[in-house]
Amino acid sequence: MQFAPALNGLERLKARFHGYAYDWHRHDTYAVGVTLEGVQTFDCRSTTYNSLPGQVMVLHPDERHNGRAGSVAGFSYCMMYIEPSRIRQALDLGKLPFVSRLVFNDRVLARAVLAAYRSFPEPLPELESDAIIARIADHLLRRNDARRGSSTPARATRQMERVRAFLDAEFKRPVSSEELEALTGMNRYSIARHFRLCFGTSPYRYLIMRRLAEARRRLIHGAPIVNVAIDLGFADQSHLTRCFHQMFGLPPGRLQRLLA
Repeated sequence: MQFAPALNGLERLKARFHGYAYDWHRHDTYAVGVTLEGVQTFDCRSTTYNSLPGQVMVLHPDERHNGRAGSVAGFSYCMMYIEPSRIRQALDLGKLPFVSRLVFNDRVLARAVLAAYRSFPEPLPELESDAIIARIADHLLRRNDARRGSSTPARATRQMERVRAFLDAEFKRPVSSEELEALTGMNRYSIARHFRLCFGTSPYRYLIMRRLAEARRRLIHGAPIVNVAIDLGFADQSHLTRCFHQMFGLPPGRLQRLLA
């Protein structure tokens, strides 16, 4: 498993697995990838999917899934994780695109994904990452199921951007519903509804994912698990391990071993 440095709402991963890969987990990002070798098998939406070499996979924010090899030869793949806010900004829409098929053949989209890996794992220049996000967003819109979802009014969208910025700044501590109500002038239920439309997940899960994303960044750089747990406000190492496993599908110790 290898990560490239995250930049500008875009993170890139390449990995190879034999047998078991990930337990059940969710992302708060779009996950758009291509299977490179073997058979990549996962469960999602009460269905088992098999992705073959060259096929594209699209997972939406907060979609629960797992992962494993579909053959004894194992599999390899590359995956891009793109923050929903960047997709929405790139498309200038009040709602997020929804691609009804999770695994499919699309040579043009596959080429757009693979183009982001030409210099992997070197960091992408900011202008290039912007262009990649714009291309992927255009392809997601092309395959969008227009029947799904509803739009968020422009004023509510601006308020949700304020909520997101506040959560980004305050992710190391608990944030109350009252704080978000005072920030936006909206009630907590409207905030929850509009935030999910804008970013594909709830404010609470977004806050936890920001904390866990920082934990993963530190773990990738070799920080001791217990130190990361203490610094980021988890009750103890076990608490971090449990939350990390639920969100990323593998415990932090295994992540460090795979990266090593």
